[in-house]
Amino acid sequence: MTVGTQMTQAIATVQSAAATMKTFALETQDQEAKKTFEQLAQTFDSALNVLKGREQYIQQQEPQYKQ
Repeated sequence: MTVGTQMTQAIATVQSAAATMKTFALETQDQEAKKTFEQLAQTFDSALNVLKGREQYIQQQEPQYKQ
């Protein structure tokens, strides 16, 4: 598995986790849990931005990793 493939897979996993936390936040009635899920979603979104930046860097430095 190439670095590019691994990065794409990591991005998809983090996107899925963020979406799951957002769904949990919408579905729960517990305000404390809702806040926790929203914070986790924000953390995943931040991580996603970092990963996407890293993916762009990899593609610029190593064109063979482009999908």
